[in-house]
Amino acid sequence: MNFRSESEVKKPLTLFAAAGLTDIVLLLLIFFLLTSSFVTNFGIRIDIPRAETAAVTDQHFVNVSITRDGSFYVMGDPVPRANVAASIREQHQRHPGATLVVRADKNAIIDDAVHVMNIGKALNMNMMMATERASR
Repeated sequence: MNFRSESEVKKPLTLFAAAGLTDIVLLLLIFFLLTSSFVTNFGIRIDIPRAETAAVTDQHFVNVSITRDGSFYVMGDPVPRANVAASIREQHQRHPGATLVVRADKNAIIDDAVHVMNIGKALNMNMMMATERASR
């Protein structure tokens, strides 16, 4: 059903004005950027008490680095595998409450890391393995 006469037939729109569309996209972008900051993090909320004074703690770490080729470094100094236990024991005697931090290359042999952890366990040290945060 065409109610127009033959002389009133309109041609289809050949030009498209993108200015109105860019305004709408920009407004939507601003809207989503503003509202995304209002999203709450669902977690355990704890109100930590504040202290008037702070006690200075001198926590010491014994850093043991293991490279992919099996080299050991205790506190940044290269140490042969045979002397790793003596070097860690010496650091432990200097700082009895020290924590053993194992920094092993991801391609290092696991036996090397276990060797260092066994030394820490024999010395009854607290131990931790240093890792990097995974990228998202």
